[in-house]
Amino acid sequence: MSESNDTGDKTSGRRPLTLKSGGGSGTVKQSFSHGRTKAVVVEKKRKRIVAPKTAAQKVKEAEAAAKAEVDAAAAKAAEAAVPKKPAPAPVDPAVAASLQNLTPEEREKRLAALAGAQVRAAEEKAAEEKEALRRAEDDNRLKEEREAAKVREVEDAAVQEKEAEAKIKAEAEAARALEEEEARKAKAEDGGAKTARSKAEADEKDKEKAARARRAKAEPEKPSRNKNDNRRRSGKLTISRALNDDDRDRAPSIAARRRRLQKQKLKAKGGGAEAPQHITREVVIPEAITVQELANRMAVRVVDVIKFLMQQDSMAKHNDLIDADTAELIVAEFGHVVRRVAEADVEEGLVGETDDEGDLVARPPVVTIMGHVDHGKTSLLDALRETDVVGGEAGGITQHIGAYQVQISTGQKITFLDTPGHAAFTQMRARGAKVTDIVILVVAADDGVMPQTIEAIAHSKAAGVPIIVAINKCDKPDSNPDRVRQELLQHEIVVESLGGDIQDIELSALKRQNLDALQEAILLQSEILELQANPDRDAEGIVVEARLDKGRGAVATVLVQRGTLRVGDIMVAGSEWGKVRALINDKGEQVKEAGPALPVEVLGLNGTPDAGEPVAAVETEGRAREVTEYRQRQKRDARVAGTGGRESLEQMLAQIKEGEAKEFPIVVKGDVQGSVEAIMGSLDQISTDEVKARAIHTAVGAISESDVILAHASGAPILAFNVRANKQALDMATRDGVEIRYYSVIYNLIDDVKAIMSGMLEPTINEHFVGYADILEVFNISKVGKIAGCLVTEGVVKRGNKVRLLRDNVVIHEGTLSTLKRFKDEVKEVVSGQECGMAFENYHDLQKGDRIECFEIEVVERSL
Repeated sequence: MSESNDTGDKTSGRRPLTLKSGGGSGTVKQSFSHGRTKAVVVEKKRKRIVAPKTAAQKVKEAEAAAKAEVDAAAAKAAEAAVPKKPAPAPVDPAVAASLQNLTPEEREKRLAALAGAQVRAAEEKAAEEKEALRRAEDDNRLKEEREAAKVREVEDAAVQEKEAEAKIKAEAEAARALEEEEARKAKAEDGGAKTARSKAEADEKDKEKAARARRAKAEPEKPSRNKNDNRRRSGKLTISRALNDDDRDRAPSIAARRRRLQKQKLKAKGGGAEAPQHITREVVIPEAITVQELANRMAVRVVDVIKFLMQQDSMAKHNDLIDADTAELIVAEFGHVVRRVAEADVEEGLVGETDDEGDLVARPPVVTIMGHVDHGKTSLLDALRETDVVGGEAGGITQHIGAYQVQISTGQKITFLDTPGHAAFTQMRARGAKVTDIVILVVAADDGVMPQTIEAIAHSKAAGVPIIVAINKCDKPDSNPDRVRQELLQHEIVVESLGGDIQDIELSALKRQNLDALQEAILLQSEILELQANPDRDAEGIVVEARLDKGRGAVATVLVQRGTLRVGDIMVAGSEWGKVRALINDKGEQVKEAGPALPVEVLGLNGTPDAGEPVAAVETEGRAREVTEYRQRQKRDARVAGTGGRESLEQMLAQIKEGEAKEFPIVVKGDVQGSVEAIMGSLDQISTDEVKARAIHTAVGAISESDVILAHASGAPILAFNVRANKQALDMATRDGVEIRYYSVIYNLIDDVKAIMSGMLEPTINEHFVGYADILEVFNISKVGKIAGCLVTEGVVKRGNKVRLLRDNVVIHEGTLSTLKRFKDEVKEVVSGQECGMAFENYHDLQKGDRIECFEIEVVERSL
């Protein structure tokens, strides 16, 4: 009956009738039978409890509402997008009246212009409507995104609600099943009394139940995730979420959850202990350090250091260098202790501290022989050594420092240093005065005090060493020792015979006279000085000379000042280092070790050190390499910066461009470092602001192919002092046209360079007045030009002279006479009081009354 009624309702399309009476309600349903009879059945309507709307229903309603709004907006946009034919605008009566007075053509033009303006106005209006439509679409799209986000939130809430309900239902079912099981077991047991076994089983069940409850609480059941589940992206930041101001409570990211779990694990592992305290480190900061290295020393991330630099308005990468002040600021910011170190700290500890007096023993004195050239210094040393050194010197002049040790008849030893006396070796004499204990000032009795004698006195006083005056050549007939003593008084050298405290010895090196007195004076002075040194320590000394020997490599003459130098020691000499392969004394014998005040030749250095550089023995090769690299870097920086009085490259190029300075490039090769040093010092002295000698390369050793290549590329000659070129270098120099000059006496080399540099100087130009001539008349001659008829009023006028044309005492032209005639003949000169005809070269603006001044130019060559 109900099914038929339902069918009838559906087919008739009528609404059911509801009757209310007696607190009940009924529904009248029509049921058709035979004929016109109609039966009305009243059914009492059951009372229904309407459940509240679920989240899914809310979602569907929200989606339907959003869809309706979108459809309405789309319909409106489509309607607006359909172009409408603009209605013809009404014509203004005034315009119509004005059009009546025009011709048909003008009226058509005016109407066409009016129509065009109306069309443009319509197009502008359509564009504005289109822009408004686009903005509306953007607003709708943003609104849709916000609605979609809200829908996703509702879905997430519904899913979470379902999970909670499922969990509660599962827990309730588990509890009910457990209760039923316990009730059934309790009913099956007789009288409610339980045996020990049943009690144990009950206890086990209780424990299992408690364990299941704990597991259920600790690990909640994971709900199944379908394919369209979008919960994972619910916490992501999207454009719609960023634009939606209402969405402020975003879920944490996966990384944040991971970090939170790690923190919880660490806290559980440490028993709830606090985080470890900040570790303070001592950070060593040099003068320059990279950002990466500084971060490593602080044990922090390099990104943190770069972030701090960006906060200080400094952009830097991990491999950028920062200065020590910036690094100190960073270290202080990160809470560490700063320790500043300088680059020069690598030399700390290289020179040992002062020795204890108990470790000191007596050592031989170091005596330097100084004086003027050719006063007999080397001859005196030969007499003391009973050898012949001067015979091997070029020109009889010592040109490098010689170091020797002599054992006298009493068994005591004296170390002698022989310095050059030539003016070019000033630096050698100064170096000899610094390393010595006693200075023997040799003065020739027949020559007296000379310039290098005065210089030796100055160096000795500057070094603060005592002086012993040796008056040599007393065997000559014209010798006058008293004159020498008197001349020394002018330089504050008062000898003992004149009431002073300086010893003076009259001797003859050639005749071997009175040498014992000189030795006694040296020993007496050394006893007064109490010379002592500690031999049981690392060696320290100084480089006296250095050279590059073929077959042996770099050879340095070293004077050990304290300690003992042994074969196999690692030695640092200036900017070079090496392992000592051999020690050779002044007699050519190999020795195992060299004690204080003993001069030896050292083999094994990797380069030729500069003369006067300090020497020290170190423990390891790494230490030696570190020190030498620092010193080489210092030399390179000094050379680039142009220290030592040299000008910068920009200044030099500017002077050459302006013609202020000319340069003479040279390549200098010498036998020992001291000779090269002396040559360069002498060339610097003869250089002026106009012309300079620039050494593009200086080195010790024979001339090689690389020297020839460098000289050829620079257009420079090679000046070789006591060295020669090998066969390959000589052939290359001949082929390339490179000039090689060999010298054995230093002042010959200096004189040649001086002559070449003198030729580079600009000559001096002197002007000499010759005479005056007044123009009396100007004649214009065809094919010749203008000829001035002149009267010589002063001096003489010569053909070919330089002339100036003066007009009202103002110079208007300067040139040369092309013609000088007297009557019709060409003459060489015209004296004062005579008339002549003159013409200028390439100049014809001559006027009557002008004056001609004649003069001569004299070119005088200059020299340094």
